[in-house]
Amino acid sequence: MPRKQLEIPPEAAQEFIRDMKAFFEAKGQLEGDEIAATALWKLKQHLPRGTKIGLTRVKELFHAMRDEL
Repeated sequence: MPRKQLEIPPEAAQEFIRDMKAFFEAKGQLEGDEIAATALWKLKQHLPRGTKIGLTRVKELFHAMRDEL
């Protein structure tokens, strides 16, 4: 069964990118984790109910998208 493509509002996507930039500019791991946790919470507001995504996945997304900046 094919997956339905996610539709995230442009404002939320732009916020995710701002959070990603802040994550890489963070002074330490704790600050980076806090930024990623905030990004995760914001992202979950736009995902279908029951979608499982965790902090580790958000960090993986940040690292995978880093070259796209």
